[in-house]
Amino acid sequence: MVGFDSSDDAAVYRVNDSTAMIATVDFFPPIVDDPFQFGQVAAANALSDVWAMGGAPRIAMNLLTFPSCLPLDAVQGILAGGYDKVMEAGAVIVGGHSIEDKEPKYGLCVMGFARPQEILTNDGAQVGDILVTTKPLGTGILSTAAKAGLLSQGEFDEMLAIMTTLNKKAQEAMLPVRPTACTDITGFGLLGHVQEMAKGCGHTVELWAGAVPIVPKALELARDGIIPGGAYNNMSYLGDDVAIDSGVPLERSDVLYDPQTAGGLLIAVPEARAQTLLQRLRDLGVPGAAIGRVLPRDSYMVRVKPGTM
Repeated sequence: MVGFDSSDDAAVYRVNDSTAMIATVDFFPPIVDDPFQFGQVAAANALSDVWAMGGAPRIAMNLLTFPSCLPLDAVQGILAGGYDKVMEAGAVIVGGHSIEDKEPKYGLCVMGFARPQEILTNDGAQVGDILVTTKPLGTGILSTAAKAGLLSQGEFDEMLAIMTTLNKKAQEAMLPVRPTACTDITGFGLLGHVQEMAKGCGHTVELWAGAVPIVPKALELARDGIIPGGAYNNMSYLGDDVAIDSGVPLERSDVLYDPQTAGGLLIAVPEARAQTLLQRLRDLGVPGAAIGRVLPRDSYMVRVKPGTM
């Protein structure tokens, strides 16, 4: 049903008329120093792809690399953190694979299921749709600052809470509202994933920079020029596909390129159902925000405007 030609979050295989299998894989080096927390973040990130495609994660397999000098309790901590989030997701770990490497890396291969007619892709948005996000931006900047010791304990805890919060409740709020498209916001940053959505549907997306939720500390750090290299890679890759209005503050536009880890969902929903979606998100304790609109295609895939609408 869904392969690698549409830049979607996962592959989808139709098993029969009532069941589609969703398959994805993701792993990376440590984002934080604590092994258990690293395992949690990596697992939350990998699981998210299945929710973005409209399915429920059911089976996961560990992917782990580690150097021989890494203490056994650190390895156990990473695996325990992953197990914690997989169990919270309602899935089970059924094995995995590990190899020796000079740097620890961890993630999951995840399989989930959905009804074929309920599969969501990132290319179905229609003109007039409203774009909604479910987590604040800034974790790439914050994790860069954390490595340099620039975050207080409270600021670190806020970053960790964002990255370890599963998108399960966000999807629970979303599905009954019948969105037209969905993806999750990860390494390509908000603008990268919006560009994929715009390219896939053949329309232009207008973003309202002032409406995009951003962690205040991340905005402060961006103002001071603390930007991860991945953000500059995203800027270079997107190039002329994105037009940013001169009225958008530089620090805010920088955060829009910030690579996220285990970011929120990016949902396209018809305007008539947007307020229902936002209310359902609030009812489940998910910080949803309307951040843009789908417009007829013009010379840019993405236009970023100042203000909130």
